[in-house]
Amino acid sequence: MASRFFTRKWKIRDLASVFMGEFMRTSIPNPMKTSLPFRPFVVAVLEFDSSKTVSGLRQYHDGRPRGPLWRGKKLIGKEALFVISGLKRFKDDEDKLHKFIKTHVLRLLKMDLIAVLTELERQEHVSLALMVFKVMQKQNWYEPDAFLYKDLIIALARSKKMDEVLELWESMRKENLFPDSQTYTEVIRGFLSYGSPADAMNIFEDMKNSPDPPEELPFRILLKGLLPHPLLRNKVKQDFEELFPDSSIYDPPQEIFGIR
Repeated sequence: MASRFFTRKWKIRDLASVFMGEFMRTSIPNPMKTSLPFRPFVVAVLEFDSSKTVSGLRQYHDGRPRGPLWRGKKLIGKEALFVISGLKRFKDDEDKLHKFIKTHVLRLLKMDLIAVLTELERQEHVSLALMVFKVMQKQNWYEPDAFLYKDLIIALARSKKMDEVLELWESMRKENLFPDSQTYTEVIRGFLSYGSPADAMNIFEDMKNSPDPPEELPFRILLKGLLPHPLLRNKVKQDFEELFPDSSIYDPPQEIFGIR
């Protein structure tokens, strides 16, 4: 083994010597054959690396993955990636989907299951994300978490799946969890866009009973969405003026909306 090491070392050294000799022969002018004055200069000796060219670029790909795509996938395990792919493949076949959940999703560890839920939310496969969340709720390690609810509720509201939002909202309230102001805002906006101001008012009443003090943004979203409903809007406006006496509200002319 030692003899191989020294033999290889001497071969590399000989190759480097040949390289430097050829460089000196072609680069250094001969003072006897030129009329230009000869000025000695120093040649920097390069460290020889068999995997690199003279310019410093590698001659081959070393196999290491590069780029932001790999950095994102490193945060998700192989089993979690396989489950995400399988859920999306069988999402239109209910029988195969439930079978896949029993054989693969239920086998995932806690962190892999959370990673699957988060990635499905990011890819806007919210129905699949809701299925995964229900699987999580049946695990022995599950504990009520407002942030898990928040991300899923916001994803459902932005996809206008308001029936699922109501279902998840009731489940959250049964676990004695209260959302934050951002969740209230997105759900109120979702119900207004869905054409259900009554449900938006129910969320508003729930927000007033929250242990955290309400913020202005949900009020303003509701006030804007209730412009065609003056009675409901006046009620919200009174609550807003009581809670935020130093803030002002813009009331457009009623004629704009055909109200007399």
